Amino acid sequence: MNISYKWLKDYLKVDLSVEEISKILTSIGLEVGSTEEFESIKGGLKGLIVGEVLTCEKHSNADSLSVTTVNVGDRILPIVCGAPNVAAGQKVVVATPCTVLYSGDESFEIKKSKIRGEVSEGMICAEDEIGIGTSHAGIIELPLDTKIGIPAAQYFKMESDTILEVDLTPNRIDAASHLGVARDIAAYLRSQNEPVDLQWPSVDHFKIDRNNENISVELKNTEACHRYSGLTIRGLKVGSSPEWLQTKLKAIGQTPINNVVDVTNFILHEMGQPLHAFDLDIVGQKVIVDSVAEGTTFKTLDGQDRQLSDKDLMICNAEKPMCIAGVFGGHDSGVKNETTAIFLESAYFDSVWVRKTAKRHTLSTDASFRFERGTDPNLTIYALKRAAMLIKEVAGGEITSDIIDIYPEPIKDFEVQISIDKVHQLIGTYIGEEKIINILKGLDIKVEQAGDLLNLKVPPYRVDVQREADVIEEILRIFGYNNVPVSSTIHSAITYAPKPDKAAIVYQVSEWFSANGFSEMMANSLTKADYYQDLNSFPSKETVVISNPLSTDLNAMRQTLLFGALESVVYNQNRKMPNLHLYEFGNCSSYLPKEGQENPQKNYKERFLLALTITGESSKESWHGKPQAASFYTLKKYIDWLFQKLRIDNIKSNTISNDIWAEGMEYEARGQRLVRFGIIEGSLLSKMDIDNDVYYAEFDFDAVLKLIPKQPVQYQAVPKFPEVRRDLALLVDNTVAFADLKQLAEKVEKKLLKKVDIFDVYKGNKLESGKKSYALSFIFQDDKTMSDQQVDKIMGKMIFLFEKEFGAKVR
Repeated sequence: MNISYKWLKDYLKVDLSVEEISKILTSIGLEVGSTEEFESIKGGLKGLIVGEVLTCEKHSNADSLSVTTVNVGDRILPIVCGAPNVAAGQKVVVATPCTVLYSGDESFEIKKSKIRGEVSEGMICAEDEIGIGTSHAGIIELPLDTKIGIPAAQYFKMESDTILEVDLTPNRIDAASHLGVARDIAAYLRSQNEPVDLQWPSVDHFKIDRNNENISVELKNTEACHRYSGLTIRGLKVGSSPEWLQTKLKAIGQTPINNVVDVTNFILHEMGQPLHAFDLDIVGQKVIVDSVAEGTTFKTLDGQDRQLSDKDLMICNAEKPMCIAGVFGGHDSGVKNETTAIFLESAYFDSVWVRKTAKRHTLSTDASFRFERGTDPNLTIYALKRAAMLIKEVAGGEITSDIIDIYPEPIKDFEVQISIDKVHQLIGTYIGEEKIINILKGLDIKVEQAGDLLNLKVPPYRVDVQREADVIEEILRIFGYNNVPVSSTIHSAITYAPKPDKAAIVYQVSEWFSANGFSEMMANSLTKADYYQDLNSFPSKETVVISNPLSTDLNAMRQTLLFGALESVVYNQNRKMPNLHLYEFGNCSSYLPKEGQENPQKNYKERFLLALTITGESSKESWHGKPQAASFYTLKKYIDWLFQKLRIDNIKSNTISNDIWAEGMEYEARGQRLVRFGIIEGSLLSKMDIDNDVYYAEFDFDAVLKLIPKQPVQYQAVPKFPEVRRDLALLVDNTVAFADLKQLAEKVEKKLLKKVDIFDVYKGNKLESGKKSYALSFIFQDDKTMSDQQVDKIMGKMIFLFEKEFGAKVR
């Protein structure tokens, strides 16, 4: 949110620099992300000086040019000019050498040059060349009594300002205006015992010029609109806003439209109350605040036809809707150049209704941004008076009706009781009762004292302050976090138990994958519910569906990281980038209802996952080798390396085959499944229009974190005695998995067998039908030299059990 330094000082008469205000705002929770200089004319007219044309003669080599000499106060410059109206004796605006002039986004620098043989050391400027107008008919002719040598910025009273970009948090909508920010600064300064007066614009001179307008308002939907106010103005003239109003809006990034609309935008950014001006000829004599029939077509201000919901609150005349309440105006009902009378609306719309309507129509406006988060119901009349007075000032006209104000059930202040002792206890330092009360009053909170307790009435625009803890947080915010002393000693009853730092481990794993050629990806946590139709691995009934989605492509919470990964594969594949190594950390959600569960929230489960995706080639073509296609073992290598790096051992493996993985494995340890990985099912890839095989792994990283050893790495001496390796080729049924053979081998010899690996798999015509060949390696090691007889005995026992349990044959 942009806040103008000069505009802010209209309400705070304090001598504080931009840096001081930025520091104050950041310290009280309204962090200033950056500051930027604003100039009403781009370039600030730097290098432009008022000069006097001393001589003017026709150019000897060009009929359309004149050779002049111009006095700019400290020197006389020869300038070649092409303007038809240049003449001796004129006072003009001169761009001296090295001056930069702007034309839209383009710029050019004035340089000393020769034009058709004549030296030219500057340029005599027209309106459009320096940005003060659009005329290019000739040079600017200033009054003859204008002083020579003064900067053009001084003559044209060029406005400059500093814009503070305030990073507004979602709960601080009360500060989404200049007066809101000024209120916080004033509260802070008062807490520091600095006298300051927050000056709200006066509306004491507001008056009804003549009350002869026959207009009525019917508020039918009081759930969606709690308060509706308005008045009429006739005899106004729509046109451009005065310079002061345009400059204020431009400074904060707003585009001036016309004097009436500009006033409504000014009020929104001044005090945070959205307003809307309707053409009174379109309104007629009746305003109806209600929803309309489902499917009604309505053309909005942007010219788009939208299908309305019966849950959209509309501002209507007696015949048809005119505006989507609190969100967007209608195409035909707004203020136009020919408008001479308006109905000015100031309302308090329900935040939930506005938010749902804005999301339903994918609209986000300055008005909806504020209504969605909660405006001030007690500000509607004040804002209406302020706007009406400004409209009369800049557009003329008369107020021709009483203020219409329909407020069926006035919204009460939030009542909160706090203990002064509790304030000191939670903040951790003594502030003092008087300062606490001053801070609260500075925040518009009414205080009634009852002993050690304070009974408070919090204004309804502070929707985030409804509990004792909220109030204490406000006190601390204004008192200053930096003013809370930090003790030199720390007293704690927490028992220290070292455990893995989740953030640190995620960072280390990310660094490791990035260093090994992977690219990190981040997909949207919202996905398409259709992905889960007819899936058994991720049933659609467990999908968390969004009630009011932005689109059908983002209508559910993801159950898995898989589909985001596949979308990335498609995106890159379509851009001729088929070779991918991707990883992603992310949360996934599912809905797992249980019978008898009284708390529905406990049916929702969120898991923190890690996904690896490999497709295309695992190594590129080079002078010493051909490219190699990625395979199941390419993926498995990285998974095994990760568990080794995290020191997780005693992992058991099982083969899997389902509607996600055509062939794959899963690892588990201590009864927890850690990862599933393999080649993605071809039918799934076909639906996504993916041509290449995709190898995908999904870790339950919460489970992985639990199994990381808490104790530090224990170092041990390098074994003194060598390993012994034995290889074994076995012919087994296709149904026998390597994991089964490995598990049996580890049961046979638990002490001496250190590692079992598979280094070849063969299937072909040379083997019996339904058979395959596994080539396995076994590594043995002892704290003494092992004999061949010792190893042969163990291998014999393994072969016997392989034959007995799996019908294996040694090849």
